[in-house]
Amino acid sequence: RYGQSALRLVDLESGRAVKSQTLSRRYFGEGITVWGDLIYQLTWKHGRCFIYDRQTFKQVGEAEYAGEGWGLTHDQTSLIKSDGSDQLQFLDPRTFRMTKRLAVTDRGRPVSQLNELEYVNGWIYANVWQSDFIAIISPQTGEVGGWTDLRTLFPANQRPHNDAVLNGIAFDAATGRL
Repeated sequence: RYGQSALRLVDLESGRAVKSQTLSRRYFGEGITVWGDLIYQLTWKHGRCFIYDRQTFKQVGEAEYAGEGWGLTHDQTSLIKSDGSDQLQFLDPRTFRMTKRLAVTDRGRPVSQLNELEYVNGWIYANVWQSDFIAIISPQTGEVGGWTDLRTLFPANQRPHNDAVLNGIAFDAATGRL
């Protein structure tokens, strides 16, 4: 949210922020990805990606992109960005130029509202905004190869308001845990 967005390293046991870098009040921080020694963080409507040193959280760069920024991940060569549509954009991490656009479909039908992203074992996982589902997408074809159904994780009838939705994906490569 505007005025509340930050990059945080959080202790999972206590929930306390161990390290934090606050964004200017004019930015709504969105998807991030950690790649090597860098952290890339999108902004929702300002077309800016802030680049930080992974260890210090000091901003070391900034890039511009067209459209909104919703989710961000990467494969071995490209950043992969979502903007809420049914399209994923593959970006060169140095220039931020788009190198590929991928239309996401499920049995021929477009899948939109693609939000937070995670690259897991050769597949792109995408949280579908305002739903309880994660699409598992082929990065070669854009076809959804499967779905993760999370309806029982936080049942709709237990949510305090409409914006209390599942919104984020994390993958621990060391444990294989999603």
